[in-house]
Amino acid sequence: MDVENFSVIEEEFASRIRRIVWCTFVTVDRRGRPRSRILHPIWEGHTGWVATGRHSHKALHIAGNPWVSLSYWDQQHEQVYAECQAAWADDEETRVRIWELYKATPAPLGYDPAMIWPQGPEDESYGVLKLTPWRIELSSLADMRNPTVWRNSL
Repeated sequence: MDVENFSVIEEEFASRIRRIVWCTFVTVDRRGRPRSRILHPIWEGHTGWVATGRHSHKALHIAGNPWVSLSYWDQQHEQVYAECQAAWADDEETRVRIWELYKATPAPLGYDPAMIWPQGPEDESYGVLKLTPWRIELSSLADMRNPTVWRNSL
């Protein structure tokens, strides 16, 4: 079932990502090959944020191809798929805001980023990825033939 307004799926989307937390995050390398890893973005509505290494393989991949795919799955066979455009948010205001968002969000979704970047949000290796989805799908084993899909006009 396609929905035109994100608000139709927002509550269920938020519920699932808060419960599942970790997702498979896929980029494409410079030779066009997929590469996956586990991350846990924080979402504000339909905008995702990832605190991550600014000088990582993922950064190189995104420089060549900003389109990424996220897949959440749980043992009840409920899934969330988010197909997004990733962009670095390098401005100081956003870097500090997302740092504080991770610190203020209760575990398991939130954590203290200083565990990874001891110099704080000014640490040059700390990066913030903004995820802007062009498509979000909610599905489950019970409704796999009729998932709920929202599309953004990117």
